[in-house]
Amino acid sequence: MASLLAPDVCADDQPGPAQAVAAGPRARRAPGEYELLVEAIYEGYLLHYGTPRVIASPEADLCLLAGDRLYALGLARLVALEDTVAVAELADTITLSALAHSCDEPELARVVWGAGARAVGWGPSANHRRAKQLVFDGAPNAIEAMRTSARGVLAPH
Repeated sequence: MASLLAPDVCADDQPGPAQAVAAGPRARRAPGEYELLVEAIYEGYLLHYGTPRVIASPEADLCLLAGDRLYALGLARLVALEDTVAVAELADTITLSALAHSCDEPELARVVWGAGARAVGWGPSANHRRAKQLVFDGAPNAIEAMRTSARGVLAPH
């Protein structure tokens, strides 16, 4: 029987989306809760599209089910915080990263997560809304717009 814990859970010491959200001013009232719920959602994403860090199973269907459950768990905790802006941003992040993967653009999906974390932690901007629309439109400059959004700088007009 396979272990449910993935190997090398802490192999990457770089801050991820959850730590980025928790560091933002919008998470100031409950940084630990924001970090936990984004970790759950991000692990759900990894179970669908990447290499999960916590849960491992040789059964692909079980990984998808676990990923769905973690998405739901994280979003439910966010709803309990009554942060509808963050719910919308994370829902968009999940959707846009899935879209990027469906177009075989894993780097775009990675950047979408960085920009989404920035929007949840610091608040969405017009620049971020524009970047999201570019991803939905399949625009060739979508990845650069998302990088700009993730850095929190204003895009040139």
